[in-house]
Amino acid sequence: MAVSAARVAVATAVSLAVHWLLRSFLQAQHPELGLLLLAAVFLGIAATGNAGAANAPPGPAAVPVFGNWLQVGNDLNHRFLARLSARYGPVFRLRLGVRNLVVVSDPRLATEVLHTQGVEFGSRPRNVVFDIFTANGADMVFTEYGDHWRRMRRVMTLPFFTARVVQQYRDMWEAEMDAVVSDISGDGAAQQAGFVVRRRLQLMLYNIMYRMMFDARFDSVDDPMFVEATRFNSERSRLAQSFDYNYGDFIPILRPFLRGYLNKCKDLQTRRLAFFNNNYVEKRRKVMDTPGDKNKLRCAIDHILQAEKSGEITSENVIYIVENINVAAIETTLWSIEWALAEVVNHPAVQRKVRDEIKAVVGDDEPITESTIHRLPYLQAVIKETLRLHSPIPLLVPHMNLEEAKLGGYTIPKGSKVVVNAWWLANNPELWEKPEEFRPERFLGEEKSVDATVGGKVDFRFLPFGVGRRSCPGIILALPILALIVGKLVRSFEMVPPPGVEKLDVSEKGGQFSLHIAKHSVIAFHPVSA
Repeated sequence: MAVSAARVAVATAVSLAVHWLLRSFLQAQHPELGLLLLAAVFLGIAATGNAGAANAPPGPAAVPVFGNWLQVGNDLNHRFLARLSARYGPVFRLRLGVRNLVVVSDPRLATEVLHTQGVEFGSRPRNVVFDIFTANGADMVFTEYGDHWRRMRRVMTLPFFTARVVQQYRDMWEAEMDAVVSDISGDGAAQQAGFVVRRRLQLMLYNIMYRMMFDARFDSVDDPMFVEATRFNSERSRLAQSFDYNYGDFIPILRPFLRGYLNKCKDLQTRRLAFFNNNYVEKRRKVMDTPGDKNKLRCAIDHILQAEKSGEITSENVIYIVENINVAAIETTLWSIEWALAEVVNHPAVQRKVRDEIKAVVGDDEPITESTIHRLPYLQAVIKETLRLHSPIPLLVPHMNLEEAKLGGYTIPKGSKVVVNAWWLANNPELWEKPEEFRPERFLGEEKSVDATVGGKVDFRFLPFGVGRRSCPGIILALPILALIVGKLVRSFEMVPPPGVEKLDVSEKGGQFSLHIAKHSVIAFHPVSA
C-alpha cells in the first residue's frame, strides 16, 4: 500500500525528532543509533494504521514509534496529567513508544479500576528497571494479580499488617519516638539554629521496622549498618524512580543502549540483597533452625521463614518481602512525616490547635500513645490533610489489565498501564472547597465523613493508600505512626523555621510515581514548658 502524503510528513517530523532524541537523551554517544531509529520510524509508519484499539480513550495524536513521548516528555507528573485531563476528559490515553498509558481522573472511574473491576485491572505493568529490582515480580507489590500475589499478600499480612501486630509493637514505636524527643531536647543547636530533622526521623523509622522485621535496631545515625542500609535503599530509589531509562523502556529497539544503566541496577541489587540476607535473614534462619522453642517467632521474618519451610513461598520470595518493606513501608512514611512537619511549621495556628487539643484531652502528665489517638480528632485531621495535599504516591502504584477491558465506555487495550490520579481526585476544586489550602478543619466540618481507608465505605476522592485488592496494607501502621510522631513533637516543641527564614519550602520533587519534599526542611525546636 502506498505511503500517503500525511505519512511522509510525519516521517519527516519524526526524523527531526530522532536528532533531538539523540542529542537530549543519549548525548550523541551512539551515532549508529540514528540508522536504527530511522528504520524503526518507517516500520512504524507502515504499522500506524493498526496501532490504535477501536474506541480507545481520547488523547493527543501520536506519531509512529514514539507515540506521544516527544510531545509530553518524561516527567508525567500528577499536575501535568491533571491539566491533560481538563483537555481530554476523565479518562484519556497516551501512547509512549510501545506502551499505552491510561489516566483516570474521576472518582466514579477510579471506583471501576480499583474496586468494581479490581480483578480486570489488578495486575502491575512491567518495566525494565523494576523487573531487576523485583526479580520479574517475585515480590508482592509489583507482581501480577494471581495465585502468587495472593500467597505473598497472605504471608506478609499476618506478621506485619494486623491489629494484633499494632498492639504487639506499639510500646516499642512509642519508645523510639520518645527517643527522638529526648535527643532533640538535649541538642542546643537544634533548638536555636535548627537542623535537618529528616535523618533522625529516618533512624526512628528504620528502628521501628527493623525491630518488627528482624528484632534488630541501629544505635545511631552514625551506626555503620544504618549508613549502609540507607545508602543501598537510597540508591535503589534513585535508579528506579529516574526518568533516564524511559527511552529504552518505551522503545525496545533502543534497549541495547540501556545496558550500562541496567548493569548498574543489577550490580546494586546483588550487593543490596546480599546485605539484607547475610546480616539479617540468615541470622534469623539460624535461630529458627536451632532445636527448642527459645527465641522462636520473635519477629516478622520468623513467620515468613516458617512459610518458606512449609513450601508456601521460596527463599527468593523471602528476600523480596524484605525488599518491599525497605522501600514501600519506610520511605513513603518518612516522606509524609516531612510534609506534615513542614505544614505545621508553616501554619503556626494549626500547630497551636494540635498542642491545645493534646493538653485538653491528654493533659500534661499522660503520655500520647497509640490508644489515645482516637481521642485527638484535630491531630487526625492534620494527618488526613497532609495526605490529601501531599499524596506520597500521587498516581498510586500503577495498575494493568491482562486482557482487553472496558472503562467509561472506552476499550482499554490489553496490557495498558492504568494510573489513577489520586492527587487530583483530592485536589480538584470541583470536588473540594479551596483544595490548595492546608486546612485540617475541613475534616471536622464539610468533609467530616471522609476517612483514609482501603475498604468498607470509601470516598473515592480521597485514596492516599489506594483501595481494594491492590491497596496498601501498610495503612494500619502508617496512620498511627504519623499521628504519634507529629503529636509528640508538637506537644514538646514549638517548631519554627530557622532564623532568617519566614516559611519552609514545600516544593515537590517526583519520580516515576513518588512524590516527596524537594528540599529537606531545617526546623528549629523550641521546648514548650509544661
